[in-house]
Amino acid sequence: MTQLTFTCTGVRADPYAAGPTLVFRLRITASEGTRVHALALRCQLRIEPARRGYADDEADAVKDLFGERSRWGSTLHPLQFAQVSVMVPGFTGETETDLVVPCTYDMDVAATRYAHALSEGEVPLLMLFSGTAFTGAGGFHVEPVPWDREAPFRMPVKVWQEMLEQHFPGCGWIRLPRDSMDALVAFRSRRALPSWESTIAALLDATDERTAP
Repeated sequence: MTQLTFTCTGVRADPYAAGPTLVFRLRITASEGTRVHALALRCQLRIEPARRGYADDEADAVKDLFGERSRWGSTLHPLQFAQVSVMVPGFTGETETDLVVPCTYDMDVAATRYAHALSEGEVPLLMLFSGTAFTGAGGFHVEPVPWDREAPFRMPVKVWQEMLEQHFPGCGWIRLPRDSMDALVAFRSRRALPSWESTIAALLDATDERTAP
């Protein structure tokens, strides 16, 4: 069976994508002298939060995901980040390819909340590979990519922040059920508010007035 190894050499935010997108650069190495005609590759990306330290403000920000710091020994479990596929063209020996990963700023997604909570440093990722390799010097053989193929990678937090700033400059994003959105639209209309920012500010002001001593 052809031996395949994978290494992630870098990541960048794609400024031209329609939505938030990260592009990881993969280096793929096959057994010496083996001709790979094509590689149908699947990659699962997983965040491994136990592989980094956290400042006090970051620990507070991830509290809704993992609880108090004292509980992290049993709660700091991996988070699913993405699952993508890529078709790698033929090569012999070694090649590099881009792994395009669409992302979201939906704060209901645990991986997004986690990355948003980090102020600096790196996001510890583990890439898990599978798929099908078409190999052989004459004709071709069909071989599975072994399930134990993986590659750790530490993604700079600033790349995540840059990606979101390109698509949501100075803004955040939340998802609401349709009935809540309809009620919010009606509230804005009744108050003749000029923007969603002023609508939310009016709601917060009204809440502060009710809860003030």
